[in-house]
Amino acid sequence: MKSIKNALIYGFLLWIIPFIISIAMFPFKKPEPFLFHSLMTVISVTTVVIFSILYFKKIEGNLKEGIFLGIIFLAVSLSFDYFMFIWGPIKMSVPDYIKEIGITYLVYPIITIGYGYLLTNKK
Repeated sequence: MKSIKNALIYGFLLWIIPFIISIAMFPFKKPEPFLFHSLMTVISVTTVVIFSILYFKKIEGNLKEGIFLGIIFLAVSLSFDYFMFIWGPIKMSVPDYIKEIGITYLVYPIITIGYGYLLTNKK
């Protein structure tokens, strides 16, 4: 990992930005749950694309770097969620958390690995 500091900072921003937006949109969750989840997925994917671009602009990217970045992004989001949604104030069960939120985070390494792959083959 060439820039663990940037990966962690971007990972935190990747978690906090959708979290803040979800709080603002929370009144729509009950009357429109499918719309809420669809919008949150679009917001999450958009932020991971933006922070992946910012990360790879600063370093020479490759597949290995994409894998590590995806793991960092996934680990940061799952860690903060654990303290907010499972152990913390929201108290969701692990199966409910995985179904409602956790699975969405799998797009993070998919996107970063894709960027890493493209950058490896660009050389």
